[in-house]
Amino acid sequence: MGDSTGAPRRGAASVGRHEGRAAGTGSPERAGALYSSMIAIAEGLDLDSTLRRVVEVASELVDARYGALGVLDEAGTGLARFVTTGLDDDTRARIGDLPRGLGLLGELIRHPEPLRLGDLHAHPSSVGFPAHHPPMASFLGVPIRVRGEVFGNLYLTDKRRGEFTAEDEDVTVALAAAAAVAVENARLHQATERLVVEGQRRRRWLEASGEITTQVLAGADPGEALVLAAERAAELADGCGAMITTPPPVVAEGDVAPPVRVTVSVGLEDRLPVGARLGLDGSALATVGRIHAPRVEEDLVLTVDGQDRRFGPALLVPLDGTTAITGVLVVVRRAGSEGLDAEGLSAVASFADQAALVLRLAESQRARRQLDVASDRERIAADLHDHVLQRLFAVGLGLQATQARLAALPEAAQRVNEAVDQIDGIIRDIRTSIFDLHVVGGGTGLGGRLRGAVAEMTAHVALEPVVRLSGAVDAVPEELVVQVEAVVREGVSNAVRHAAPQSVVVTVSVDDILAVDVTDDGAGIPENVARSGLANLVARARALGGDADVSRAATGSGTRLSWWVPLDPQCPD
Repeated sequence: MGDSTGAPRRGAASVGRHEGRAAGTGSPERAGALYSSMIAIAEGLDLDSTLRRVVEVASELVDARYGALGVLDEAGTGLARFVTTGLDDDTRARIGDLPRGLGLLGELIRHPEPLRLGDLHAHPSSVGFPAHHPPMASFLGVPIRVRGEVFGNLYLTDKRRGEFTAEDEDVTVALAAAAAVAVENARLHQATERLVVEGQRRRRWLEASGEITTQVLAGADPGEALVLAAERAAELADGCGAMITTPPPVVAEGDVAPPVRVTVSVGLEDRLPVGARLGLDGSALATVGRIHAPRVEEDLVLTVDGQDRRFGPALLVPLDGTTAITGVLVVVRRAGSEGLDAEGLSAVASFADQAALVLRLAESQRARRQLDVASDRERIAADLHDHVLQRLFAVGLGLQATQARLAALPEAAQRVNEAVDQIDGIIRDIRTSIFDLHVVGGGTGLGGRLRGAVAEMTAHVALEPVVRLSGAVDAVPEELVVQVEAVVREGVSNAVRHAAPQSVVVTVSVDDILAVDVTDDGAGIPENVARSGLANLVARARALGGDADVSRAATGSGTRLSWWVPLDPQCPD
């Protein structure tokens, strides 16, 4: 292959490789144009703009119809990017995929030295052009080295007048050196911008974590802290919304896992409302629960209340508790947007860890507050019992004794009787209040009903009833609540009416079975008393798959009524 005069090139005429030449740039006009071009290249700091400007300036300097800059991939064996000039958008679209660095373009990758050809088709590495590619003849290729490593290659083709000359090659080599400096500056600027963005993201993360910590330490409700955590996580990940679920259960292989529930929903309330059930069968939530590690989904699919719904890219992060995860934080981006990068994943995952730690602190603080409230309730209950209830009871007994002496004064006896009734009512109300104080939060379910019933039935007797509750008592279904209240009323009523006890203990526990135990220390049920009520309780229990029994108490005196029925596993949800 010859140069523009037709003489063979020095050192490698067959392939046209250039071992090195003093960089002469020809006329003063051309030297000035090269200098201006170098300044134009160095002006920008955006890498994409810099690469395009290099191709445009090089094509203009050597009067090439087409130019391209191929950026090498990480392995240095192919092209990762290909920036072109001279081709309109329609032509590029018709050509199809950009070149990967094979054929003649790969020659410069394999041998990174200047390559100048009068007709590129005559080179042994040439493999032709794809369909719709414009015709090209002359060729000039120059590597661009950044810090001694080849960053990419500058390809110029189809000189408008004649072939590329040695002067064109020298000018392009000089321009490639300037381009290398510009590329390095742009890359440093890009790296600096990434550091700035990462610093801003870290600052936002610290501010968000500090905001949540401040709220919790100020005594904010943990539910509010969860909402704030979801909001800030969505902001950090540039998401359109976020949610927090209950922890996915760990089940044996082949078993069907029960669904989890949405406990917090921010920005997704229409598609993922609070309380919605999310199926775990084959879902990313199940995977997060199993591996206890963050997971990125390109296209999140969730089964919401039995219906499959598709979302955009998503990040799922477990909220790690002391012994197990306490939930899953899910941040969702809009459909069609980019997924989270490694930095975004790391930031949100770290934020989720901080949020989980703060929530554990919130739970601990709430537990301490509940203990303080319980202590106050116990103190108030003791005061009511010791200083109020006993005095009222003594007043009532005194009035009853006085009533017997007023037989000759019916009106006075009636008024005393009414006063006694009022005192009984006050005693009953106070006992109900004492029972409520023994349970933090009171309760209007089965527990509250049982305490009220026991207080009502023991208001007229001098004994101190005890009600003990264990398990999810207030989650018992209404149809069983009615049955349990009837059992307790029957058991306490029998003890008060027939046994004259000093104490009655009512115990209700909820586990796999619902068990009721009413024990007193009285004389027991007389043999001649009708047992129709007890028989009815046995019939009720057996109708529900359980049983009932009346026996002597373990202490040797008194009576014990035991009543139990099996619970559906779904009952205490």
